[in-house]
Amino acid sequence: MDWSHFKDWWRLKKWRKYRRASDVDADSSDSFCYCDECFNEYGDLELCDPGSSGAEPQDMDDEGKMVVVGVCAMEKKTQSKPMKEILTRLQEFEYIKVIVFQEDCILQKPVEEWPVCDCLISFHSKGFPLDKAIQYAQLHNPYVINNLHMQYDIQDRRKVYATLDAEGIEIPRYAVLDRDSPDPKDHELVESEDHVEVNGTVFNKPFVEKPVSAEDHNIYIYYPTCAGGGSQRLFRKIGSRSSVYSPESRVRKTGSFIYEDFMPTDGTDVKVYTVGPDYAHAEARKSPALDGKVERDREGKEIRYPVILSNAEKLISRKVCLAFKQAVCGFDLLRANGTIELCKSFVCDVNGFSFVKNSNKYYDDSAKILGNMILRELAPTLHIPWSVPFQLDDPPIVPTTFGKMMELRCVTAVIRHGDRTPKQKMKVEVRHPKFFEIFDKYDGFKHGHVKLKRPKQLQEILDIARSLLAEIHQHEAEPEIEEKQGKLEQLKAVLEMHVSVRSELQYGHFSGINRKVQMKYQPKGRPRGSSSDDVDKPVEPSLVLILKWGGELTPAGRIQAEELGRIFRCMYPGGQGRHFAGEYAGAQGLGLLRLHSTYRHDLKIYASDEGRVQMTAAAFAKGLLALEGELTPILVQMVKSANTNGLLDNDCDSSKYQNMCKARLHELMQIDRDFSPVDRERINPCNSASINEALDFVKNPYKCCKHVHELIKSLMEIVQVKKEDGKTKEAILYHGESWDLMYRRWSKIEKDFYTKNKTFDISKIPDIYDCIKYDLQHNQHTIQFEQAEELYISAKYLADIVIPQVNASVAADSIPIRIRPDGGRKTHHRAGHLHAAAEEDQSRLAAQHRRKRGDGEPIESPLLAWSVQSWTPREDATVLYQRESHPLTHHGVETRRASRYRLMKMGLRRYCDEPLIKTSIYGYIDNAVTIQILCIGWAGCDPPD
Repeated sequence: MDWSHFKDWWRLKKWRKYRRASDVDADSSDSFCYCDECFNEYGDLELCDPGSSGAEPQDMDDEGKMVVVGVCAMEKKTQSKPMKEILTRLQEFEYIKVIVFQEDCILQKPVEEWPVCDCLISFHSKGFPLDKAIQYAQLHNPYVINNLHMQYDIQDRRKVYATLDAEGIEIPRYAVLDRDSPDPKDHELVESEDHVEVNGTVFNKPFVEKPVSAEDHNIYIYYPTCAGGGSQRLFRKIGSRSSVYSPESRVRKTGSFIYEDFMPTDGTDVKVYTVGPDYAHAEARKSPALDGKVERDREGKEIRYPVILSNAEKLISRKVCLAFKQAVCGFDLLRANGTIELCKSFVCDVNGFSFVKNSNKYYDDSAKILGNMILRELAPTLHIPWSVPFQLDDPPIVPTTFGKMMELRCVTAVIRHGDRTPKQKMKVEVRHPKFFEIFDKYDGFKHGHVKLKRPKQLQEILDIARSLLAEIHQHEAEPEIEEKQGKLEQLKAVLEMHVSVRSELQYGHFSGINRKVQMKYQPKGRPRGSSSDDVDKPVEPSLVLILKWGGELTPAGRIQAEELGRIFRCMYPGGQGRHFAGEYAGAQGLGLLRLHSTYRHDLKIYASDEGRVQMTAAAFAKGLLALEGELTPILVQMVKSANTNGLLDNDCDSSKYQNMCKARLHELMQIDRDFSPVDRERINPCNSASINEALDFVKNPYKCCKHVHELIKSLMEIVQVKKEDGKTKEAILYHGESWDLMYRRWSKIEKDFYTKNKTFDISKIPDIYDCIKYDLQHNQHTIQFEQAEELYISAKYLADIVIPQVNASVAADSIPIRIRPDGGRKTHHRAGHLHAAAEEDQSRLAAQHRRKRGDGEPIESPLLAWSVQSWTPREDATVLYQRESHPLTHHGVETRRASRYRLMKMGLRRYCDEPLIKTSIYGYIDNAVTIQILCIGWAGCDPPD
């Protein structure tokens, strides 16, 4: 408080005390003057500098330093759970006091006897005297959150649609049949079998018939005769019903209605809740027009799914909020094609003041936004020492190692899946006619191969396996089939295991997309492929049946991905969970969560078609955005899977170079002696610390591989004993695996790892590491293998040598292999979007600047320059992309002067002379869920190393 403010405050204090004095008439106050001259003449106060010790704190106190917020609504609304949750959080602001008007007072007493408040939150519901609330607002002139006069318009759908149309907000094509109008042209109706004509406008069925009164929820949808005719009659939810079907096809003949086109939305409605023009929370529910049954959870609440609004939809939210002058406002959104990419969004109803029913994050955000809105408006007039906190329109500035302030512009991340079951594969050559029938049925001869993933297809393979095993048991099978008995039993066991074990994504009785059968045609039979093949080279046509299973995301993997999402959102500035004075919430990551609900945020999550990757992406999104509920609706709503393989597939011819590197590494890992300096240089030309540590542990690669092989055989002996022991053979291992399947898993690894040529196949080392890590984490308490940790450590160090060298064993080899044109093109594409957004914001800024000041002075704007590095994501990677629009503008309308002023208040300098945005590797976390941030944009200076 400076000296002039102190004098103003003291004048106000004297005036208030004088007005309260009982012995002074109100009119006599005009005889007193509080100008500077008279102020000094009173002599009842020795003026002093507020910064000196003479200004005592008690002299500065004033009972008017609390902002009184009055809530004026019907008791059913003020006592609802959402209202209580928000008011409880609102009262935790230091300078806010909340008063709830009693319903008896609202209905019975005159407005002069209502409590006095500085801010009024009032909204209409059934039985509420809106006219009295307007009289109260005119009497005391409080700061009104939701405009009261506009609440009359919200009760009339005709005025709602007229307002939306005037603001340029998309609405369905409609016509009003106003039977209350004296003009006959306003209620002309011609009804035919499959259409109606309203005031000259034709609506073909299906169309919607709405009462003009927003309080009337009896909405009818009429269907054409080709679809069976009749109508769906919607009403306010009663129990578990929200609509019923009626065979009646004729429209209502009494009352005034709005007729509009029926918009196909794939069975979902979107509910949008705004808190101020810059915040919108959206949820999707099953459309009541679908079947009329309300889906409820265990607590009896209607099931709703989280939704991310598009930029256009967020702009619609802002327009609706401002058009109806309702800071807290709910409205209904229709996505005409159901998907955010292809749809055109329409507003079909505006509900006025409404809250989300069950979302703690929404309660936190609403209270914070309302509290800041109220204090920002009233604190200066009441001389409350309240500082404006970090807001969504402020640029997210972060400290750097260079001591300069930089601005986070975008994040592109590649994320691996979480903890999974080991991926397994089994090959068997078959010639039985039943397999050829399936092969021919799905056009295998046309393409030379067929891939079976659907439940019906897998069930057919399972039925064949059962049939052939039954023939073997009845001694009716051919010798060739009897030779394949072990493989057929494994095929049957794997498919039956996935019948009984159910997971998140289910199709029929099979769990998800974590297993598949491939069949490849061999005109002259399949040649010998590996040491595990037990058949000689045949001469007749055959099919190679390849069964792949495993790789399924475990419950632990879901928890890991969700936890990573929660941690990841704390990277955003303001989301570290710090407590500031006057703030109520200490939850972590609120900065990004609030940004997620504003129209500046652009989040895209892509996933491959692998089940474990999709579920990891959904779990990550659940943690990142603090969503609630099951993963399946989150996956459907927020994870894009179509055409993502092009992002990860490799077009360049790198297989030749990869095979060269594998052969060279195989040669180096077969030597039966300690690594020499030359060997270490060839294996680790980049002098990686992790590879050096692994080389120090392994020393002699042949002996280390031999030791691993012996430990695997020891493990197999224990599994064999457990499998045959009557006390343990019925035990079920983690994720439904049996002892037999576990034995087969390790048996195949043991056989393939040590070849008939007395050498070790190092390509199996990653599989060994994968399996022992899984068993050590999830099955060790059942297996009780004492040398499990020893096997894990040895396999890990071998994997640390082999896995990084798969793509290149020398620096020169890495150049052609590491080129990834698809991923690079995608990243450049996204960079182009960011550049376009910045240019658009710059043009908006310039136009606004010219309107404000009437000149053509250029506007400062960061220059965007991208240098995207080549990168090689795994085929099972999930790509997450996040972008913010231009940070120098407040939704494209902030002037340069306002932006400078705001940055000056924050104690920050303006941008450098030539700001540059670059990309760089920012961080790498190696865990069960691995994330590598590839592109981070910085404004102001170069990113840190």
